[in-house]
Amino acid sequence: MSLPIYMTQNKDLSLMQTGWAQQLNPVIQNPVTQGLLLKNVFLVAGINNINHLLGRKLQGWIVTRISASFVLYDSQDSNPMPELTLQLFSTAAAKVDLYVF
Repeated sequence: MSLPIYMTQNKDLSLMQTGWAQQLNPVIQNPVTQGLLLKNVFLVAGINNINHLLGRKLQGWIVTRISASFVLYDSQDSNPMPELTLQLFSTAAAKVDLYVF
């Protein structure tokens, strides 16, 4: 996704659009800005397959809220469906909020 540039004969408007696109496109194209917050995700001890709802391959995740002390890591390298799920391993049952992108 990029900022659209409309063709115009107005040189000033054309220069402004180009300048805006140069500044905003890196922000718009950053995967972190295209993420979703998944609230109240219940984890069990062991492997958890979580539908990330992105409609594309997951690029990363961040825990934004945590309800217990435990170790959490992903096993995305061996996940057979990275376009659909985030595969997390948890050492204990817990509830978390995850930002996925």
